[in-house]
Amino acid sequence: MMQIISKVPKRRTVAVIVAVIAVWAIFSGLSFGETSISLPEINVSINNGDGDVQIANSIQLMILLTILSLAPSILIMMTCFTRYIIVLGFVRRALSLQSTPPNQVLIGLALFLTFFTMSSVFTEVYEDAYLPFQEGTVTIQEAADLASEPVKEFMLKQVRTRDLSLFMGIAGITEIETNDDIPLRVVIPAFIISELKIAFEIGFLIFIPFIVVDMIVASTLMALGMMMLPPVMISLPIKVLLFLMVDGWHLIVEKLIMSIR
Repeated sequence: MMQIISKVPKRRTVAVIVAVIAVWAIFSGLSFGETSISLPEINVSINNGDGDVQIANSIQLMILLTILSLAPSILIMMTCFTRYIIVLGFVRRALSLQSTPPNQVLIGLALFLTFFTMSSVFTEVYEDAYLPFQEGTVTIQEAADLASEPVKEFMLKQVRTRDLSLFMGIAGITEIETNDDIPLRVVIPAFIISELKIAFEIGFLIFIPFIVVDMIVASTLMALGMMMLPPVMISLPIKVLLFLMVDGWHLIVEKLIMSIR
């Protein structure tokens, strides 16, 4: 029995020694043998190719990527998208519907309504700014100025005089001859505030009839002694039915589009 126990450590010791010798042989072969390992060389070089033509194309690609990255902000803040999405959100809240229609549907509807309303402005920007720039007849700065003119004209039609005067006073602009003298850094925030005010005004008018329905249902349930029954369970189908009877979506979309000057 003692002989078996004494043989186990010896076997382990022999195995460790063999493993150390094998590792040493591998590393010594890599280090001192004839075989050598060489790292590959990596070179990065950029050739102009056709010179100015390739550089111009690279600049155009960079500008296009920049515009695409800023497109969501431009679409939200410089178009009527803000008004549309806020009013549609008010409609869903007035109907006491938490997630119907879902956010994707409301955003998609507001987006396509924005494209429909702003189609003339987008067409003017495309024809007056993008096509001349693509043909090389105008510079980047000139194309940006030409693209901003129809957008600024649209925003100035929607903006309130009070909001415009506020930002002009903060910016220190006292005298202007035409609307072209008003910079975009003044027009854009004034336009956003005006859109928010108009959207909340429309949303308030939408809320009034639905609030009346909620008050009538709550008073009726209290008079009947059904205080444990949530009024929303009764008023929700009534409000949906009323909304369908007056063709609510048609009226709201019509009034939203007609509210754009």
